Amino acid sequence: MTVDRLLPTDDAYQLLGLAEEIADGELAPRVADFEERGEFPREVVRTLGRSGLLGLPYAEDDGGAGQPYEVYLQVLEVLAGRWLAIGEAVSVHTLSCYPVAVFGSERQRKMLPDLLGGDLLGAYCLSEPAGGSDAASLTTKAVRDGDDYVVNGTKAWITHARHADFYNIFCRTGGPGATGISCLLADRGTPGLVPQAAERTMGLRSSAPAQIVFDDCRVPADRLIGDDGAGFRIAMQALDAGRLGIAACAVGLAQAALDHAVAYSRERTQFGRPIGDFQGIGFTLADQATRISAARALLLHAARLKDRGRPFRIEAAKAKLFATDVAMKVTTEAVQVLGGAGYVRDHPVERWFREAKMLQIVEGTNQIQRLVISRALAKGAAQ
Repeated sequence: MTVDRLLPTDDAYQLLGLAEEIADGELAPRVADFEERGEFPREVVRTLGRSGLLGLPYAEDDGGAGQPYEVYLQVLEVLAGRWLAIGEAVSVHTLSCYPVAVFGSERQRKMLPDLLGGDLLGAYCLSEPAGGSDAASLTTKAVRDGDDYVVNGTKAWITHARHADFYNIFCRTGGPGATGISCLLADRGTPGLVPQAAERTMGLRSSAPAQIVFDDCRVPADRLIGDDGAGFRIAMQALDAGRLGIAACAVGLAQAALDHAVAYSRERTQFGRPIGDFQGIGFTLADQATRISAARALLLHAARLKDRGRPFRIEAAKAKLFATDVAMKVTTEAVQVLGGAGYVRDHPVERWFREAKMLQIVEGTNQIQRLVISRALAKGAAQ
């Protein structure tokens, strides 16, 4: 189904057209093979970078494309609708560039053209085996030793762990709690930075996360991003924007599932009629389409708040919560519409069903989003 989009400029329409061209020509024909083999599509990501799609929401002076978030997220939706692992890769890379772009020193910001240009891929190292949702309790420790920090600990569920060229490491440089956390930027190949074997995941097998072990990993002290102890604030601000990226991926995945289910309902006949003519199927598809439109509207409202410099944290939590729950609902019902055909790999809906579950977990579980929203309600915060 063609989505009727309202974009702010003619350039934005051209950019979205470029994204659709790449998604149809480079992503859709390859996703099944890469997912089957569990291989990360590094060269595909480089192609996106060289096309200018890896630094969309960052300033042109820094090597980005200077696009508003409402445009970036709709590009992300298109990419994720063809290959979710690619959409997630762009979202995580955008998240990984945030600390330097917003909190970096003048010297660090000189790295931005390289970070945003496409040849370098980022990883965001926050979660740990014993501390995912409770990020303030992280235990990875960095001790100052001369001109370096020596980092020890383990990070878990890190997207691009085995493929990244730079890593944001959130680690404890001070006392307990949020105020003792800092952010360091490390390069690929830094001695003591050891990615582990990829996890055996339910979905997104072409971009499976992995743990990273830091074993006396020495990071130059001038790679401290922001002030000592500012890491938790950096992490949370980055995640507010990152949650919009995951919400956009969810909308793209849900739209793909709906489109496939609608096409199938037109072709599959029972009792002499296309199954879409029966209310049991037709009403299900109508509900799916409505949920997706609502998720997209909520997402874009949050993006427009961000673009205008207004508080958007609560709206981002709502968008992430609602859009990813919609993706799970829509993909589940798409499998049901296809019946037995939806349960086999001949149709992509079984893969989308498995992938949708991941979206309810990453960038803060949906239970955490509900906690963020409910606490805001209790405090009477602006919605």
